Amino acid sequence: MRIYHSKRFLQQYLNKVKQGKKVGFVPTMGALHEGHLSLVTNAKKSCNILVVSVFVNPTQFDRKEDLDLYPKTLDRDLDLLKRENCDVVFIPSVKEMYNKNIVAQDFDFDGLDKVMEGAHRKGHFAGVGTIVKRLFQIVQPDEAFFGEKDFQQLQIIKKMVDKEKMNIKVVGNPIHREKDGLAMSSRNMRLTKGQREAAPFIYKTLQKAKDYFTIHEIIETEKFVIEQYKDHPSLKLEYFTIADEKTLTKDASKKSGVSYRGFIAVFAGDIRLIDNIELG
Repeated sequence: MRIYHSKRFLQQYLNKVKQGKKVGFVPTMGALHEGHLSLVTNAKKSCNILVVSVFVNPTQFDRKEDLDLYPKTLDRDLDLLKRENCDVVFIPSVKEMYNKNIVAQDFDFDGLDKVMEGAHRKGHFAGVGTIVKRLFQIVQPDEAFFGEKDFQQLQIIKKMVDKEKMNIKVVGNPIHREKDGLAMSSRNMRLTKGQREAAPFIYKTLQKAKDYFTIHEIIETEKFVIEQYKDHPSLKLEYFTIADEKTLTKDASKKSGVSYRGFIAVFAGDIRLIDNIELG
C-alpha cells in the first residue's frame, strides 16, 4: 500500500501505473468504520487500482467546534485500509489542497443544495463541492464511491460531475448500519454511553415512517415523525423531510411515478446525526 502526501507525486505514480486500468476512488475524512470499508470492498471489485483519500475538509464545516472535535484516527485508518488491500492512500495537508486560500468555490447545483442539509448548514455543500472537485482533478478516477447515508451529498456530487463535464461514474452504496440499526458514522465515536443507547431510535422512527407512509400523505407522515421526538429525553429533532429522490424537492401530496425518501437530522447533545430511508 502506497501513501502519498503530495498531489504531484500521487499523480506521477498514477500516470505511470494506470495505463489501460480502471481507477476507483473513495474520498473520506478518516475515522474509518465498516461503512467506509464496504465502499473500499465494492470499489476493489469494480476497479483495478483503488485510491482512498483521508482529508478533514475545513470548508464544509459550518461550526468550528465540529471541525475541531472531528475524530482523527489515522494510524488505525491505515491499518484498516492495508487489511482491505487498498492500493494507494492520499493524505494531503490543508496547505496542499488549498495553499493559503481556504475558501470554498461557488457552485450552481440547481437548487439541490438549498434544502435539508443545505438549509441548516450554511456553505456546507460549497465546501463539499470544492474539495471533491479538487480531489477528482488530482486522482482522475474512472469511478468514485460514496455512501447513501449522505444521500443529498451523493446527488449533489452527481450534479457537479454532470455540470463540470467530468468523465467519472459516481456510484452510491447502501447505508451500512450497526446491528441495532444506527447508521454508521465517524461522529458516532463521540456519543456518550447514554446517547449511543438512545441513537437507534432514529432508524426505528424511520422504519415506522415507512410503514405509516404507505397509507398516509406526505404532510401527515412528517407530522407523525415530529410527534415521535416531542418529548424524547435524549434526542432533539432538527428536521424530518420527505422529498423526491431525484430532485430533492417536496410535493404537497404523493405523485405517481415519483420515488420518495425520508431525510432526518437529529441532535444527541451537540452531536448531529443524519439518516434517510427509501419510502417508495
